[in-house]
Amino acid sequence: MTTLDSRPARLRPGGVSAGFVGLELRRMLRNRRTLVFTLLMPTLFFTIFGLQSDYRTQAFGSGNVTAYVMVSMAVYGAMLATTSGGAMVAVERAHGWSRQLRLTPLRPAAYIATKMIVAMTLGLASVAVVFVAGGLVGSRLPVAAWVGCFVLAWLGSLVFAAFGLFVGYLLPSENVMQIIGPLLAALAFGGGLFTPLHGWFATVSKVFPTYGIATLARLPFADASAGAIVAALLNIAVWTGVFAGGAAMLFRRDTAR
Repeated sequence: MTTLDSRPARLRPGGVSAGFVGLELRRMLRNRRTLVFTLLMPTLFFTIFGLQSDYRTQAFGSGNVTAYVMVSMAVYGAMLATTSGGAMVAVERAHGWSRQLRLTPLRPAAYIATKMIVAMTLGLASVAVVFVAGGLVGSRLPVAAWVGCFVLAWLGSLVFAAFGLFVGYLLPSENVMQIIGPLLAALAFGGGLFTPLHGWFATVSKVFPTYGIATLARLPFADASAGAIVAALLNIAVWTGVFAGGAAMLFRRDTAR
């Protein structure tokens, strides 16, 4: 568990501050458990599942199956990283840090935005580590697909940065991290992140918050209909709004007590 830094950060009147963002980033980097969980585990899963049998020679879209697994694990790593980064507010709540911030000019929206920036930074690092591993062990994609998949896997994880904040305010600090892992695994399977879905479950999966990011991250090397792309974009927009709005509401309720 990290020690909360009580040094004051310079805040613009109510808005996002570079000083506060830097303070939050330093606090996150001191949490070795979170870094190992979000940077090493997705890469380990990729090497376990992405190098089986003839995956490096078996085609999938304009790439190979190893690349498919790499993109899936990069998305999963980004989900873990951004959710964990956001959910650290549960620890802050336990230490009374959120209530202290409420005494400053910082607006709830700026606090939520700062937390999401920090979570997305951790997500960027997670995607980068998995992609580097994929490039070293035989993932094959066109150059444009490498760039496109990287950017989409990272940006799509914005929904889970908001999700982490929401869960962090919803659950007590002693339970949040134990719940996040199994919950994200279930959402990943339900949204078709790990394996392509067929039949009625492919239709049901569109309501999972993982559906949008899974569909968009594969788009640069796998075919998708215009309807599927629109559904994926709508999925990300709706769930990001729901989670970010819920986190802001819970922040106000938590600090008003």
